[in-house]
Amino acid sequence: MGLLAWVIMGLAIWHFTIFVPDRFWGGIVGALIGSLAGAVVIGFIINLIAHSALAVPGEKATDIGVVLYAVPGALVGIAVVYWLGMRREQHAAELAD
Repeated sequence: MGLLAWVIMGLAIWHFTIFVPDRFWGGIVGALIGSLAGAVVIGFIINLIAHSALAVPGEKATDIGVVLYAVPGALVGIAVVYWLGMRREQHAAELAD
């Protein structure tokens, strides 16, 4: 249940990328993948630190705190994909000159 919550939180945060110029590596789909991957990976890492177990929280263990584990991961995932897109765009501009 915790994994589902992390994915849904990543998806919810991804929706805010419409307010950012589309310079993501892979476009808006790249931003979606970055957000979901970041939310899940960082969710697992924070859960490992908080509970000393690399496991998905079950239904009874999932609360608002567990759901919020995904927020920094989604933001980091989106930022990485955006940075990669900017880097590719700059590299393409340098080759064109």
